[in-house]
Amino acid sequence: MKIATYNVNGVNGRLPVLLRWLEEEKPDIVCLQELKAPQEKFPEQAIKDAGYNAIWHGQKSWNGVAILARNLEIKETRRGLDGDPEDLHSRYIEAFVGGIVVGCLYLPNGNPAPGPKYDYKLSWFERFSKHALALLEYDLPVVLTGDYNAIPTEFDVYKPERWVEDALFRPETREAFKNLVAQGWTDAIRKLHPNDKIYTFWDYFRNAYGRDAGLRIDHFLLNPQLEKRLLKAGVDRHVRGWEKTSDHAPVWIELKDL
Repeated sequence: MKIATYNVNGVNGRLPVLLRWLEEEKPDIVCLQELKAPQEKFPEQAIKDAGYNAIWHGQKSWNGVAILARNLEIKETRRGLDGDPEDLHSRYIEAFVGGIVVGCLYLPNGNPAPGPKYDYKLSWFERFSKHALALLEYDLPVVLTGDYNAIPTEFDVYKPERWVEDALFRPETREAFKNLVAQGWTDAIRKLHPNDKIYTFWDYFRNAYGRDAGLRIDHFLLNPQLEKRLLKAGVDRHVRGWEKTSDHAPVWIELKDL
């Protein structure tokens, strides 16, 4: 089974890129972030024509998350996180797909930091971590994947000294990610590629992709039941080089079938 995550940076504007990638790679389960589309504007028919069922949590102009599945039923189990009834951002959706609990997230960016946006990022991270801890109690395989907007270490960013004050790399963000993983999760990319320079995002400015001046911010966290099934993990970085593409590349894992 192949599971992928992809911050599409606008599902309708990037639809040709998304459909091309789905056709070429045929992942079984796909988590999308930054749909930037209200609920009724999600391209359900185009996704269905590509062979995928879908559930999504849209929001006008911003955010938005979705889970797609090829030849698999999707049973939605949650949208949004507990702990802040006033938080209406579409940043988390969860489902039971193919015997796996799949959590798809788009963690807040948090810039400028410090400030209210960074406070929101850290509080969202705290709420997410609380939910993640509860998921570890499940006697089921669980994956939490998406755009975490968190650079775990200096090894995960080109020229880390330039990112010291950025919300993605501030000490509090890195500590929150480290504490989340320490609950009992496995960072799939680092598990299989401990010493490789791997990026998942390249800015549109200053020829970042051409210079390979990237960041690793799209992550797969696996619980112990799923970590045992991990075979491969990688990034379809070539997709970042396509025309009218997202500033993120798709990230994926392959699992042993039960």
